[in-house]
Amino acid sequence: MKSYALLSLCAGALLAGCAQNGAPVRVEPTYLEAASNPFLLSSADAITKLTAGFDMPAVSGGPVLVATIVNVNDLSRSAPLGRTLSEQYASAMAGKGFNVKEVKLRGDVFVQEGAGELLLSREIKDIARNHNAALVLVGTYSAAANFTYVSLKLVRTEDSRIVRGYDYALPNDRDVQRLLQTAR
Repeated sequence: MKSYALLSLCAGALLAGCAQNGAPVRVEPTYLEAASNPFLLSSADAITKLTAGFDMPAVSGGPVLVATIVNVNDLSRSAPLGRTLSEQYASAMAGKGFNVKEVKLRGDVFVQEGAGELLLSREIKDIARNHNAALVLVGTYSAAANFTYVSLKLVRTEDSRIVRGYDYALPNDRDVQRLLQTAR
């Protein structure tokens, strides 16, 4: 009986030691989690709010261009975050019926290596004229301690007037922090 109790005690100690081995267990994300990812949903929601009640005939004069979302502190640079957001905004706008033109397919838009399609205010009219665009979606991001703030504007190309704007924040989670990193 004593040996059975001793054996049980040793087995319990062994199992307890295995349960607390300290090795991190990596849990892989699922496709279901990916499909409902808050980062993707926040981009689609931003476009929904930006274009809510928008008069579609107002943009019938031409397509919409989506510029790379750039760092507010250096408008000539963008991190993967800005390029990723731009791609998601273009997809969301196309899904809402906007005539979004893919400017990466054209050779006459300046594309800086590693920065995407940069569109500064002084370039809007020339690029829009070359693409016969009625509107351009432009924006900036600004990383802070806990959040990255994103500001979007739909700009009418004929007079550079901002016709719509929307601001929102992304939490600086691991994904956003990684997307904010730029190549050195």
